[in-house]
Amino acid sequence: MSAFTRKLLPFISGCPSGFLFCNKINLCFHVVLDKPWRELCWEQKDLDYVQEYQPLREDIKYLRVLLYGPVGAGKSSVINSVSTVLRGRITIPALTCSLTCERYFTKKYATHKFSKGRGSSKTFYPVVFNDTRGLEDGNNSGIHPDNIKLALKGHVREGYKFNSEGKLTEDDFGYNPTPSASDRVHVLACVLSANTPQINASVLQKMKKVRETASEQGIPQIGLMTHIDSACNEINKDLKNVYRSKHLYKKMKDFSSAVGIPLNCIFPIKNYSDEIEMNNDIDILILSALRKIIDFGDDFIQKC
Repeated sequence: MSAFTRKLLPFISGCPSGFLFCNKINLCFHVVLDKPWRELCWEQKDLDYVQEYQPLREDIKYLRVLLYGPVGAGKSSVINSVSTVLRGRITIPALTCSLTCERYFTKKYATHKFSKGRGSSKTFYPVVFNDTRGLEDGNNSGIHPDNIKLALKGHVREGYKFNSEGKLTEDDFGYNPTPSASDRVHVLACVLSANTPQINASVLQKMKKVRETASEQGIPQIGLMTHIDSACNEINKDLKNVYRSKHLYKKMKDFSSAVGIPLNCIFPIKNYSDEIEMNNDIDILILSALRKIIDFGDDFIQKC
């Protein structure tokens, strides 16, 4: 044991197997695998695939992805990062908050489109994302899970202001009584931070209700694990260690067990946060997840 490690020992608390964690100075040393447990090509090949995608059904203009998950998981940052990758420059279409004291920042139900081109040649990618207010512990905080279930079916109007105290009813202005095929959700994405020590039981129960509704409708479900660089020092040093990190592998398996999403449908990503220029490794992780989102969503569109 090095002298540096001995100095850290007084701060170490409850270390899981595979890594050493200092909870007072937020420093961790993780063991990496000799070979990645999941293969990923670190060359940009998915951008063209995403750019060329078009839904085959004429009545569906946009493949709709709905993000949900606990407060602070980085849902809005996922939207900003996808926009950044597709537009090739840093963008912030969804407002976010860096203050840890904020319980939630997303206030309204909004559709986020991603533009390509400029001026008269400007068009939009046929993939859109909808953000939701975060799930919280208790019955009167965060988004009501029934409102997410209504959004899955397309019953939530654009601009509806989230209300944690009750669900949207047919008499409310924000209720859409006749949703089109494009209004409905085609992929449900659960966003969870790799820094989350555990998910509260009541939040898990809310997530379960949402998943059950999606399953009843046959909507494909995926998981996005965020904040992977701050959860593991080896990933922070080199993003290409993402599938070599034993700690992240365990976190993803725990994520799968907790929410019921298969491991091969969970994708680790790093959101653009402190960067002011494009980063190829960040892009590749996001595009890898986005390609699978399109694949799963398009399969659903063709069946429904």
